[in-house]
Order: sequence, then C-alpha cells, then structure tokens
Amino acid sequence: MHGPWRASRRAWRALRRADPGRTARWAEPQRRYHTTAHLVAVLDHIDTLAGYAADPDAVRLAAWFHDAVYRPDRSENEERSAALAERALPEAGVPDGVTAEVARLVRLTVTHDPADGDADGEVLCDADLAILAAPPGQYAAYAAQVREEYGFVPDDAFREGRATVLRQLLGLPRLFRTPYGAEHWEPRARQNLLTEWELLGH
Repeated sequence: MHGPWRASRRAWRALRRADPGRTARWAEPQRRYHTTAHLVAVLDHIDTLAGYAADPDAVRLAAWFHDAVYRPDRSENEERSAALAERALPEAGVPDGVTAEVARLVRLTVTHDPADGDADGEVLCDADLAILAAPPGQYAAYAAQVREEYGFVPDDAFREGRATVLRQLLGLPRLFRTPYGAEHWEPRARQNLLTEWELLGH
C-alpha cells in the first residue's frame, strides 16, 4: 500500500530524536488511564490483529501518536495528536504517504467509526477499544481511572456525560469491526458496558 517502507529500528530512533517528548507525554500528571500502560496494551492488541491490517506498521505508528496529546479538559486532542504526527514523522524520514495514513488513523479515533473496508482503521479502533472487553475487575479499574481523569467535573455532570457515552456505544450495531474482535471481544464488552450503565443508575 505504501511501498517497501517498514518501521525499522532506524526509523524509531529517528522518530525519538524528532519528538524527544514522545514517551514522556504518556506520563503527564493529568493522565490516569491514557498512560504508557494503555499505549502498550494497544500495541499488544495490534499485534493480535495485525493480520487484518493493510499496513500494520502505519497502524503501530498511529497507536504511538493517537493519545500523544491528551488533556481531558479539551476537545481537540486527536487533531493535535495528528498534527504532531504530521510534524514528527517526516523529520524521522517516514514517507509522506505513510505520514498521511498515520494522521488519518489518529483522527479516526475521534469517532472509532471506520468505513467498511478500512482495514487499518478497523485494526486501530478495535485495539483502542479492546479495554471494553477486559475482565470485570480490570474494566472497573479502567472506569475508575477515566473518572479520575475527569476529576474536575462534578459527579452529576460526569454521570450524565458518561451515561451518554455508554448509550452511544451500546447503540452501535458493532463495537468491533475485525473478525477477531467481533468473536472474542464483542460479547464481554457489551456486558461490561451494560453493567457500568446500570451502576450509574440507568
């Protein structure tokens, strides 16, 4: 799809030089869920789903950047993360076509709604949402961490906002688009979402 380019160690080293704060971003104090642990988990899930991707390396690069800018009190995190990729990747020697694909994928995480046939988008979105299918205790920890990230929001407003998110997710015909995600993650994810919905008093 993008020619012979692959994410070599040289490219990763160059990327680190181009954006030396890339890893440190994930340890910022406002983060509780969107931390290095989340990044590692997404990359692990991409490894599981890589066979479905058209360009697994581009998807992995998109994972590195998808929450690189994260401020829970702002709404433009994905756009700013994509713009960061557009600046840093060319400096690391990544071809323009790959850079454009990475930025497109990062922007897709606003909605997690890839078009039918968007293999790379399906893999990234499924990997990012895989936490929804975690065992109940791990899911509860995730939900608590999200609440901590929004600690500046009063309880009533947070419950209402979170309920809206859960309602939207539960209303989707499919949470996961890859065959693996549909088979292995969809049922548990829906049960987790429904349990949280009920705990919020709905």
